[in-house]
Formats: sequence, structure tokens, C-alpha cells
Amino acid sequence: MTDAQETAADVSLRTTGGGPPDDGGSSAVEAPIPLLEPREGIPPVIADEDSLAEVIAAFAAGSGPVAVDAERASGYRYGQRAYLVQLRRAGAGTALIDPVACPDLSGLGEALSGVEWVLHAATQDLPCLREIGMVPSRLFDTELAGRIAGFPRVGLGAMVEGVLGFVLEKGHSAVDWSTRPLPEPWLRYAALDVELLVDLRDALEKELDRQGKLEWALQEFDAIASAPPAEPRKDPWRRTSGMHKVRRRRQLAVVRELWEARDRIAQRRDVSPGKVLSDAAIVEAALSLPVNVQALAALNGFGHRMGRRQLEQWQAAVDRAKALAEVQLPQPGQPLTGPPPPRAWADKDPAAAARLSAARAAVSALAESLNMPQENLITPDTVRRVCWEPPAVVSAQSVGAALAGHGARAWQVEQVTPVLVAALSA
Repeated sequence: MTDAQETAADVSLRTTGGGPPDDGGSSAVEAPIPLLEPREGIPPVIADEDSLAEVIAAFAAGSGPVAVDAERASGYRYGQRAYLVQLRRAGAGTALIDPVACPDLSGLGEALSGVEWVLHAATQDLPCLREIGMVPSRLFDTELAGRIAGFPRVGLGAMVEGVLGFVLEKGHSAVDWSTRPLPEPWLRYAALDVELLVDLRDALEKELDRQGKLEWALQEFDAIASAPPAEPRKDPWRRTSGMHKVRRRRQLAVVRELWEARDRIAQRRDVSPGKVLSDAAIVEAALSLPVNVQALAALNGFGHRMGRRQLEQWQAAVDRAKALAEVQLPQPGQPLTGPPPPRAWADKDPAAAARLSAARAAVSALAESLNMPQENLITPDTVRRVCWEPPAVVSAQSVGAALAGHGARAWQVEQVTPVLVAALSA
């Protein structure tokens, strides 16, 4: 039984009343308890400035960490904006805020400045929260905590059930949260998502401390909270699903033209790009290079229920790509900013390939002994970069400095440096 499984089985980390775990232990819970209603019922959705001011005052006066969650409309709307924000804090209760009606929540963010925010999978929600003025200075990520503690399943439902003994209803996770008004069952689901988040945080903190990993987790949380916004992706069209089939530069140009045309239409209509034209259809057109609208209509993804005008706009994109001069065509692959793909190392630099093989094996063994995913111990990209260009003199100091230079946290440097020194020296 792993440490994490012992935690889930430990009745001192299970509660039947929705409160924090009982340090003194409690009677065993024979089966998980369905969590059907928020403690104070479903709160009204905040959709005007006066109600928002009351919520800000209440949460500013609350105590302890604040649970925060956001619902997006991925797959339905363009972009990743928030369509509902949920919060819960001791002394303030639960609040559901409509960021469409109240698009500036910077006042709420300022009221919670210095307060620890508890989120599950924080990096997913932080970009859309940042857009509406909510940026934490401190946070606790329950998903990441679960990973570091070695839990095999780290979804919110699995964590709440395994650690606290409650079952969350997850049937509305993929609905269209841009719907107005939001149905009551969806609001109940949204309120329950933050109902036990602080309780889960407290239990995970205790487990991380027991394993001697609490400081590691805190360093990770600080890194997330202090990270700048992500840079826009370069050539995002290259992430079209199925791109591995597209080899020729002219075909790549078709993918680019269709992707960019689709993106403009999706943004204008505020719908998910996939609802405008599928990735599979884009790749199909790139491979076929249709000569006219009739040929395009015969391809999968274009003929069914697509009007003549739509077909003409897609064919125009194909024609633009076909008309480009050779020097205007995109190059295959993206410019490398780091080491080459590992599969090429044996030919390019056999010694580097041997270093990487030894380092991977050593890091994998260390991660297993620490009972955590290898990518949370150290990113594979960091290992590759150090192995491709190791320090001139391999030592604990030089390897540690190289790891830190690639963004590794202090705890990662401490844990990984000895095994990398051995691998690089071998």
C-alpha cells in the first residue's frame, strides 16, 4: 500500500460532516457519502455591482483560505474566458459570480490579496481569472499536492472521495457554461465544487507534512503564483490534430490558411473553432489540395450540410496557399530552441544519448522511490537540456546551477542533482 493509499484509508483523514479532518480520529466510513446540497443551499448568482460589493465586503471579512474555481465553455465558445466564478471562505459562505454581467472582479481580487487561494489544477483556471482581475499572491493547488503526495488519481472527485469520504456529482463538468440563465442543477454542481476544497487542502497539507514533502509543495505553489502570463504560442496552427500526416510545404501552407480563416470566423462568431471546421477536415483538404469547390465538397468534413458560400470561403483559403511563392511556404517543423528530438541523439551525439539514457533511468528510479510522477520531480525537458549541454566540469555545484538555470526549484535541485551527477559522470 502506498503512502497515498494509506492516507485514503486512514479514517483520521475521513469526515462525515464536511468539516476539517478530526486529528483524534473518527469512526470508519463504510462507504463514500454522496454530497447532494451545499451547506447553506445554492446561493443566488451575483450579476450586478451592488451585490458584488456585498460579496467583496463579506469575503474581505472572512477568515482563512478561500476556495476558488471557475467554469469555462471550452468546446462551445471562442477562447477560454470564465463564465462562472465560485468562491467559498469561512465566515463568508459560498458565492457564485457571473463574470459576464460583472466582468471586472479586480476589487474582489484586491480584497483577497495576501489570502491563500485554494484551487484544483490552478494553471487551468488562473489565465481566465487573470482576465477578470483576479490574481492570487499565494495559492495551494490540491491537484498538484495530490501528485506530489503520490495519489494515483488526482481529479477533484477522486481526491474528495478518497481523502474526505464524499462523492461529488460530476455530470455537468462539460456543459456550456455560457448558457443564461444557468440551470439550478448546474449551479448546485458549481457550488459543491468549492464546498470541501479547503477541507481537502487541510488534509493534504497534513499528508504532505507526514511524508516530508510539504516544503516541496509550497515551493511549487509559489512558482505557480509568481509565474508571468504565458507568451502567445508561435504558429499555433501547427498544433492542428493530425499534422503528422502533412509532409509537403505546400500542404502545410493549406493547413495554415484554413486554420487562420477558421480562427477569424470563430472569433467573430464567438464559437469554438472546432464547431466552424474540424481539424480532420483541414488536414484532409491539405492532403488532397482540391482544385475547385466541387472537389472540396467531396472531402470528409466539407460536404455534409455545408452551403455553397461556406465551401467557397474554404476553397479560397486553399487557393491562397496554392498561389504562394516557394519562399513564402512554411518550413516543416518548428525552429528548435533547445536540444534535437531524443530519437536523433544517437546519430548526432552518441555520448549525449548515453548520458540521457542513464539520466532518465536514474530520475525514473528516484521518482519511484519518492512516490511521485517523474514529471513533477523534474521536467523531462530540463533533463534533456542538461544532458545535451552538460557543465564542462561535472560536479554537484555545476549540475545544481544548471538545473536552477533551467527553472528547477530548490527542492528539485537538492533531490535530482546527486543522481544526475552520477549519470553524467558515468
